[in-house]
Amino acid sequence: MADNSAIEWTDATWNPVTGCTKITRGCDNCYAARFAERWRGVPGHPYEQGFDLKEWPERLDQPARWKKPRMIFVNSMSDLFHKRVRQEFINEVFDRMEDANHHTYQVLTKRSSLMRNYLKHRYADGAAPGHIWCGVSVEDSAATARIRHLQAAPAAVRFLSIEPLIGPVGEIDLTGISWVIVGGESGPNARLMREEWVCDIRDRCARAKVPFFFKQWGGKTPKAGGRLLDDREWNELPRIAAPEPAVDTRQRAAA
Repeated sequence: MADNSAIEWTDATWNPVTGCTKITRGCDNCYAARFAERWRGVPGHPYEQGFDLKEWPERLDQPARWKKPRMIFVNSMSDLFHKRVRQEFINEVFDRMEDANHHTYQVLTKRSSLMRNYLKHRYADGAAPGHIWCGVSVEDSAATARIRHLQAAPAAVRFLSIEPLIGPVGEIDLTGISWVIVGGESGPNARLMREEWVCDIRDRCARAKVPFFFKQWGGKTPKAGGRLLDDREWNELPRIAAPEPAVDTRQRAAA
């Protein structure tokens, strides 16, 4: 778990699961895989197993130990809805998020249909609590089906992380979307992000009255290109109503 995260749109990260497998062009230069594989084979290191998938039960109670409310990015080094993460473990993660509801959690996936199905089962009579934000990654027009899966999921707050943006996304329906993040790729093989792609998304957000957050231009390092778009930073956040009391869903989730 990392406090004071360098990721501009969150405060902290929590990784009850680490490791993943690549499933789309957006994964080609995955920063998490690049970082984890540096430590493969180092005895005692958290990434001794490299980027192989691993569940960490001992990390489940970490959010409860933080008393000050934070925005927490869940599994910055994995995907909670990877097919090899056991549903029982996903249930545990959601249980802990519901219990420690003084935080706001950002759950982001590329496996959008699996998240949709899980949320429909767990929250069959309503929607995920407002402090659990559910999002999908989109990298270009070929990945926009994930947006439709997200829109069909029973979530009170839905967001898009359009990063790394490696191609135009084209026409997108933002109905039911609370927030859009856009960012370019970083790292030694970073692919170009064109300004017109970013501006097109920003303008669509403006017309739909959806908050827009521009994370970075990217380049060799995340900070290389800065964060200015049209000579300003774009740091808009979702407009979220006051949270309602959490509902215990454990019996339903285990059914």
